[in-house]
Amino acid sequence: MKVFIAGGTGVIGRPLISALLANGHDVVALTRSAEKAQELVEQGVEPAIADIFDADAVASALRRSRPDVVIEQLTALPKTYTRESMRAAAPFNQRIRLEGGANLLAAAEAAGVRRYLRQSVAFFAAPGPGLADESTPLALDASPAVAAETRVLTEIEQRLLSCINLEGIVLRYGFFYGPGTWFNSNGDVASQLRQRQFPIIGSGASVWSWLHIEDAAIATVAAGERGNRGIYLIANDQPLAVRDWLPAFAQWLDAPPPPHVSVEDALQVGGPDAVYYGTQLRGASNAKAKRELSFQPRPLQWVAETALVRAR
Repeated sequence: MKVFIAGGTGVIGRPLISALLANGHDVVALTRSAEKAQELVEQGVEPAIADIFDADAVASALRRSRPDVVIEQLTALPKTYTRESMRAAAPFNQRIRLEGGANLLAAAEAAGVRRYLRQSVAFFAAPGPGLADESTPLALDASPAVAAETRVLTEIEQRLLSCINLEGIVLRYGFFYGPGTWFNSNGDVASQLRQRQFPIIGSGASVWSWLHIEDAAIATVAAGERGNRGIYLIANDQPLAVRDWLPAFAQWLDAPPPPHVSVEDALQVGGPDAVYYGTQLRGASNAKAKRELSFQPRPLQWVAETALVRAR
């Protein structure tokens, strides 16, 4: 099949292109940079040069490409994972998904695209017992930045799923880890841990669901090939509380153990969103993805490897 990707030069876009090519698909990737267009050509990808905010240019690119599937991976996230950098990136990140995503979706409908995939997140599920599934709404009443994010995600999810002429598929990914991400041996969170700047807040009860970036790519290809209209939670089999995964990550990095801070101190230093991430997140079930997409995620690297060290 022919696949058109928006966001093909990003953290997930690179392994996604590799996975699509490995499965024998023709790939067109949107870029507004001639330099990145050349990089795409060298990968065996057809570049489509257009600004995502130029609706006419995006529509023209889709008409020329005539893809079977569109995959939207539009984000504008910073290289550092701090309150300041995330706050600074938020307005443009929202704009690229709301305005840019609307342009891409309208162009796909006009071009007669059969299937459209877009990314969302698995870790902002509304509070409740057990693991969230695809029927669980997002946490619209969370801390300020999380609530703003879930409102955007809810809007763009529903915008896609309400399209009657497309097979709309929403992929709610877990926290990315692996090459190019914040959670890698050379990533920003690793740097913060080495400097004891990434603490366990309160009891550390917040449950995080993880996803290796290459597993995200594999699952996305599977959804493009045989997914059904609707939502999929794409995460691994190890949703873990912060009090469990963060010390294991530090050990794997050979970094000092993470410090512990009270909720009250974290509110003063990091604000309510940091407390939400540290104490309120809910894990996600990947049962549907395993059943319908034959999804087989790898174990969380630093937990598996530190467990081997302990066993020796």
